[in-house]
Amino acid sequence: MSTVTETGRRFRPASARGFRKPDQNRRPVWEEKPSWYGQFGKGSVITVVMLLILVPVWGVVLTSFSDKGSINSAGGGLVLIPHGLSLQNYQLIFSGGTVSRALFVTVLITVVGTAISMVVSVLCAYGLSRSSSFAQRPVLMTLVVTMFFNGGIIPTFLVVNDLKLYGSLWALILPSAVNVFNILVLRAFFTGTASELIEAARLDGASEWRVLWSVVVPTSRAVIAVITMFYAVAYWGTFFNAILYESENATNNPLAVVIYDYTLLGTTMPGMGTTGVGGLAQASQTGLSMATVTLSLIPIVVLTPFVQRHFAKGMLTGAVKG
Repeated sequence: MSTVTETGRRFRPASARGFRKPDQNRRPVWEEKPSWYGQFGKGSVITVVMLLILVPVWGVVLTSFSDKGSINSAGGGLVLIPHGLSLQNYQLIFSGGTVSRALFVTVLITVVGTAISMVVSVLCAYGLSRSSSFAQRPVLMTLVVTMFFNGGIIPTFLVVNDLKLYGSLWALILPSAVNVFNILVLRAFFTGTASELIEAARLDGASEWRVLWSVVVPTSRAVIAVITMFYAVAYWGTFFNAILYESENATNNPLAVVIYDYTLLGTTMPGMGTTGVGGLAQASQTGLSMATVTLSLIPIVVLTPFVQRHFAKGMLTGAVKG
């Protein structure tokens, strides 16, 4: 007996309508071996991207170690082929005193600022991760609102000035000591901490401080390493706050401002006239600028390998927990 639909037409099975039954033995897509042209295409794209990143860095570093003749042979721009390597540029920028002072200021605000930011962020994130905290939800919503709306440059400047921070190194640290995004990432990670560990610590008589520093923080090393890198990189590249709050005190300028002055504005470094090996007359301003830029790259290059193994774990776990 035939099977008929409500409209009176004969019902045909899927195989009769031209649909093929899926192959149960076929490998999943992610297990299939990629084609050679697909591999070649992806490899070509990755190679181009790497060259776009590495060639400028190579040129900056090589130019910083090149003498004036090599830089002039390259048209006064970046040197891409090693020739006439010398440490003259580094001797000159350190003998002038300006870069040495800027490097000291940058290291100081990076170390102190990162320490303050991490302590405040960890404490805030832990409090917001506990549902029993006082006014936890209103405080959390208030912090989220500040991510989209802020007071503006002029009100912030007036607050810094009224607090007597203008012209001091604290003006480079305190206005940017807390980042709400970093707090939210930490909170998401802390929320996912095993409740059994916390309950066990409390049964042993541990206080909230003890729970935080002995249980939560040690189990959250991955995300803490990532957030520490975020804060350290931000402080190391401090520029806008220095322009805004240190315009009358050049001795507090960080390295980013010195690079801006001597690389983009073309300002001659003070104290270079007769110092160093031969003075500024035998050095290139481009070489001096690239040496300063290279100094600013060193901490990032050194820090990244130690934090890289925590980066993916910290960001992904912090993004999906909670």
